[in-house]
Amino acid sequence: MPNAHWPAPVAAAPVAASVSLPGSKSVTNRALVLAALADGPGTVRRALRSRDADLMVAALRDLGATLTAGAETASGVDWQVTPGPIRGGAAIDAGLAGTVMRFVPPMAALADGPVSFDGDPHARKRPMGPILDALRALGARVDGDALPFTVHGPLTGGEVTLDASSSSQFVSGLLLTAARFDKGVTIRHVGPPVPSQPHITMTVHMLRAAGVRVDDSEPDVWHVEPGPVAAREWVVEPDLSNAAPFLAAAIVAGGTVTVPGWPLETTQPGDALRALLADMGAVVGMATGDDGTAELTVTGNGEIAGIDTDLREVGELTPTIAALAALAGSPSRIRGVAHLRGHETNRLAALVTEINRLGGDAEETGDGLIIRPRPLHGGTFHSYADHRMATAGAVIGLAVPGIEVENIATTGKTLPEFVEMWTSMLDAR
Repeated sequence: MPNAHWPAPVAAAPVAASVSLPGSKSVTNRALVLAALADGPGTVRRALRSRDADLMVAALRDLGATLTAGAETASGVDWQVTPGPIRGGAAIDAGLAGTVMRFVPPMAALADGPVSFDGDPHARKRPMGPILDALRALGARVDGDALPFTVHGPLTGGEVTLDASSSSQFVSGLLLTAARFDKGVTIRHVGPPVPSQPHITMTVHMLRAAGVRVDDSEPDVWHVEPGPVAAREWVVEPDLSNAAPFLAAAIVAGGTVTVPGWPLETTQPGDALRALLADMGAVVGMATGDDGTAELTVTGNGEIAGIDTDLREVGELTPTIAALAALAGSPSRIRGVAHLRGHETNRLAALVTEINRLGGDAEETGDGLIIRPRPLHGGTFHSYADHRMATAGAVIGLAVPGIEVENIATTGKTLPEFVEMWTSMLDAR
């Protein structure tokens, strides 16, 4: 029942829960691509199982890699990945996964024949021009400027200039395959600042861990030398961005939520939650373990402070922060997130529409949102087939009786067990 309305549970008492998160989608899909491009068999451990990750697995299999799943546990699944010759003739389903539609086409340009791409109806509206034009400039032929499109190799590499101001994935997608291009690649970004820079940092860090030589010493320029991608074992961290609604619950409902396994050093943008939630009134603490991770604990008292913040680097946290802002006791302004208009949906317009539908006071600005306190009432919170919109509705529902989230199943994009985890968090008290 994908479009059924889910009655979001109200928090009748303070929460007191420990929430273990599955693996990071961003790390999982980068590791899978690098493993499929490697010079020998490798392993991706604790990989996320979700719609986005499954679409990536299917795409890499279609291009010639062999991926064999081990036993699936609460921590994820271990994939044994054996690279193969990259073959043409595949028809790739990107679904609504930005990582598939932007990371796989450069790899497809190495195939021995054409590779076609399509996806969900919403995906056909997502920006693709910069990376497709970049592939053309590097020697490939591409039929189409958005989904659906077809990539024809071969691609030799070289230097390319693009505007990645609408998505950092344009840069990461080229970087991941660049070492396999005969000439490597030099990418120059021109235009407004690239959003979500931590995701590019994550890509560069993982490339270097696979032995790829990357020079990012000049701002907005990345140079990758041609050479092998080393086979290795990857261990996927918990998805810190998916911690956002659960940690927000501690502020909305009062009480404490703990996330075990929080990495002490990480390139994940979700690590910014520690400072953001503290600014909104939470008490945030970390207890360090001996395994390079910590327990992150967020404690709230039900009072939420408004915030004025630039989320350009961590735009994926915007729906949760906006949900908190809609329940706050003072106004909030979110800046630097104009690029969210090109995500799974136009997240800025969607957040304004849904908050105001419930009696709130939200408005779009040129690069973000202004949200003013106003009592909210029950009603339908539409998800727009966007997993982070759905979880934002759940956060508001903790404090507002009568919220029904439309298509809660869309959380399966990155968090298939969201409803069960949400219910368990509330029942844990």
